[in-house]
Amino acid sequence: MTLALIAALPFLGALLPGLLIRSGRTACATVTGSVTLLALILLGMQAPAVLRGEVVQNRIEWLPSLGLNANFMLDGLGLLFAGLILGIGLLIIIYARFYLSKSDPMGVFYTYLMLFQGAMVGIVLSDNILLLLIFWELTSLSSFLLIGYWKHLPEGRQGARMALAVTGGGGLAMIAGMLILGNIAGSYDLSVILTQKEAIQASEWYLPALILILLGCFTKSAQFPFHFWLPHAMAAPTPVSAYLHSATMVKAGIFLMARMWPVLAGTPEWFWIVTGAGLITMVIGAKIAFFKDDLKALLAFSTVSHLGLITMLLGMGTAKAATVAVFHIINHATFKAALFMSAGIVDHEAHTRDLKRLGGLRHLMPVTFTIAGIAALSMAGIPPFNGFLSKEMMLEEAAHTAYGPAWLLPVLATLGALFSVAYSFRFLAHGFLGPVREDYPHKPHDPGFGMWVAPALLAVLVILIGLMPMTMTAWLVDAAAGAVTGAPAEVHIKHWHGLYSPALWMSLAAVGGGFAMLAAFARLRAMWDGTPRPEAKAIFDAIIEPLAALARGVTGALHNGSLTRAIAIGTVAIAATAFWAFNGGVHLPGDRAMLPVSPVGAIAWGLLMVATLGVAFLHRNRLLALILIGIIGLIISLGFAWLSAPDLALTQITVEVVTVVFMLLALNFLPKETPRESSGGRRLRDAVIALGAGGGVAALAYTLMTRNAAFPTISAYHLEQSKPGAGGTNAVNTIIVDFRGYDTYGEIIVLGIAALLIYALVEALLKPGPADDALRAMAVRRTGLAGDRHPLLMVMATRFILPVALMIGVFIFLRGHNLPGGGFIAGLVVAIATVMQYMASGLAWTEARQRIDHHALIAMGALVAAGAGVGSWLFGSPFLSSSFTYVNIWPLEEFELATAAIFDLGVFLCVLGAVMLALNSLSRLARRAGETVSADPYSVDRPEGGN
Repeated sequence: MTLALIAALPFLGALLPGLLIRSGRTACATVTGSVTLLALILLGMQAPAVLRGEVVQNRIEWLPSLGLNANFMLDGLGLLFAGLILGIGLLIIIYARFYLSKSDPMGVFYTYLMLFQGAMVGIVLSDNILLLLIFWELTSLSSFLLIGYWKHLPEGRQGARMALAVTGGGGLAMIAGMLILGNIAGSYDLSVILTQKEAIQASEWYLPALILILLGCFTKSAQFPFHFWLPHAMAAPTPVSAYLHSATMVKAGIFLMARMWPVLAGTPEWFWIVTGAGLITMVIGAKIAFFKDDLKALLAFSTVSHLGLITMLLGMGTAKAATVAVFHIINHATFKAALFMSAGIVDHEAHTRDLKRLGGLRHLMPVTFTIAGIAALSMAGIPPFNGFLSKEMMLEEAAHTAYGPAWLLPVLATLGALFSVAYSFRFLAHGFLGPVREDYPHKPHDPGFGMWVAPALLAVLVILIGLMPMTMTAWLVDAAAGAVTGAPAEVHIKHWHGLYSPALWMSLAAVGGGFAMLAAFARLRAMWDGTPRPEAKAIFDAIIEPLAALARGVTGALHNGSLTRAIAIGTVAIAATAFWAFNGGVHLPGDRAMLPVSPVGAIAWGLLMVATLGVAFLHRNRLLALILIGIIGLIISLGFAWLSAPDLALTQITVEVVTVVFMLLALNFLPKETPRESSGGRRLRDAVIALGAGGGVAALAYTLMTRNAAFPTISAYHLEQSKPGAGGTNAVNTIIVDFRGYDTYGEIIVLGIAALLIYALVEALLKPGPADDALRAMAVRRTGLAGDRHPLLMVMATRFILPVALMIGVFIFLRGHNLPGGGFIAGLVVAIATVMQYMASGLAWTEARQRIDHHALIAMGALVAAGAGVGSWLFGSPFLSSSFTYVNIWPLEEFELATAAIFDLGVFLCVLGAVMLALNSLSRLARRAGETVSADPYSVDRPEGGN
């Protein structure tokens, strides 16, 4: 379970910042960092086994019938990426504590960051492609929140939308590709898929799967032609940029290409598509970066270029190239995170990132200059830093790989390296070198230790890896590259490759050319500005805007706020689809005879039809319509009892009582009659639609009841397994709390959310404004109210009924597993008894005796139900698996204890809390609208706040 815990810790940690920010920014950052540190320590505990060549696995069955299991796997590649995500994540948390201003909501920031961190860790540890896809989409959603964190900035909102649109669209394509891949391999587990290379590459579906998966990878890792979104994500705070660009989101596509390398690489299609996209991205990104004046924009396009470099190496399809790609992933993460944090320091202190307004900072910010200088020289590939080592190895591989003409790949790789040298030196020369200026927007100086310690640690790693690559990283590169290639990788990293190495001369050409470009920057910039070129963002906007306009037009036409139109369209669409399906099949006559109709059943059916038609024709009188609806519910309850469904009858009648009370409270704020708004033609249209849809449902019900099922029904399984499988003889209850417990859990969560939404809506209505004014105006218009709203007989009756109802509720709860009852019905019974106290003695009197907050009841119910489900994990069983036993305690008879009762208790609490919170909220509206209150249960009512 260790790997599952590592993946879960960041999500659990996301719950803490919002609470701990009340204790101060330092406490918030400390606890957030402690969660990441704990996950990093747990990861480190698994490292020895992974470095020995073992693959650590955790397997948790989730939905095995669908192939979706919470399986986790840790090999060398997963160890590398998880270490980068958690390690650099910890440094980002420290950096952000001192970077964010006091006006920035730090708790919100850390919550978003931990959600994103958890999604990334989940991707690299997943051993199931369906689970991986869930985490993949979570990265898109959480990065949307991070990029748009400064939502007051238009560029932040636009960058977030662009990132979500591009990466989300690619994610949809990747879902299709992964499903195809799993279908070919016969499993959705990565550990199985990675052994099916021959079957996958021989399949006719290999190329469609490859293209769809690569679309997901290229969009996520900003590869051409999807490279444009990443630079616009720099509108996020610098800690986000540093994290996204160095170790996380943009590396997700790289990770997936490396993960799928054993089964997808080695074909001409892989070579031409992946190498080509990477090569183009490397050159284009580097060229654009050279001409950017914004420090973060320059670094963003440099990230695009280096991601292209790694993609190109993976595309070459050789074990050596893949090993170099792994090594450069490490190096790029160290120097790029340090550079982004350095740029953030400059922006923080000088109040600008514009290179045209900077220069001379080495005199004013020596610490920052030292850190940025080391990282920038590494990015340029200058010895003895780590970027030089992987750049030399990349050029060596490029020199020995033919991509079309033999000279094309080496030349373009050298050109990309040349641009890399040029923009790295420009970052230093135009930002830090030269004389001190007098026109900085703000006089810059080095920040405090807290802000520069994180990039300083990364700069130290840049030096140490550069000087001692075999000691510092060879062991990790061997493990990760071995996981990528599927064979032992004995990497040999060295500084000198000999005079006859092509990489030496290619590197010298790149460095010399980079210096020359920097010297000629003014002339090159003039040429660049005067050259027309397509703007990717403009193209993206030109595509998105018509689509958005079309969406707005369709939405406006179909969803104009008219409820009747929405229902009519939905009903017609469903009915038309059903009619089309009905006509497309073969129909056989029914083989089940109808049962004789009893007089009682006929009378009840007739009353039901009369009440239903009465609602349709008399609905303008709201009170009368509500009475008829109550009659309908009562008849349906009797029908359930007649058909031997007492559980449904009890549920229906209790729900009916609560619903009628709520509707009466709501009617209190509405006119007695509904105004006539629909024309005769519209009513005729609605009648035709209603008759057509209702007739279709009736015909379907008749067809199903007069024919035997074509296959065994699941109800037979539930009836057979109710006692041996769930320990209860009441099949309805065992279905609710055991067989379909997950559905029930979702339903009580929805019920609790609905009650909370009612509460929030009432809070909004009671704030000063038009709604509150309207409620107060209702109070002025109220006349002729009875003086005694709480009669003595009713008060005394409810005092007696409450303990009896509580006892009945407990009885119904305890018997529910074997006889009609259960937590849902018991919760409604107790809620009705409490509602009667409100009706008899008033809101103020009842609230004064309330001991448990309704919000707390909902929370306790959800937590108890969840605890019952999670507890089964401790015994190696799936979520919400139940257990039962029989106990003999003298002098009692043998009785049953079932863990399902704990879950049912959660249902009881949630239902009770939700009903009472909704009632309390509506009652508050009534009091604001002039409803009188009583200080004592028998006193004459007085207006709220009166004497």
